[in-house]
Amino acid sequence: MAEKELRRNMAVLPIGTVRKLTDLTDRQIRYYEAQGLITPARTASNQRVYSLNDIDRLLEIKDYLLVGDSIANIKKIYAKQAQRESDNMTAHQARQALQSEFLNLVGFKVNQNRKGL
Repeated sequence: MAEKELRRNMAVLPIGTVRKLTDLTDRQIRYYEAQGLITPARTASNQRVYSLNDIDRLLEIKDYLLVGDSIANIKKIYAKQAQRESDNMTAHQARQALQSEFLNLVGFKVNQNRKGL
């Protein structure tokens, strides 16, 4: 799964390809970037390059706008999603830390028992 996500995040598509895939204009794509809704990578020559995840995000934005959401609402939606992901990551990291601590304690007791302590 990590390799699949890595490929989806790989920014390799120029704006012309994105324009064709999303049916958005260059101006619209750059506007969504200016609004902080997408963050395409840049080449050494400062050309924007987009990933498959960027294209998915652009299509989502387009769908939100079609049902009447404003850019401000879309920003709020993505901010909430980012916060949830951050909270989940924090919870996941906390579980990993607790699990590691628990294993260390259990391992320590096992070692103590083996030594007759």
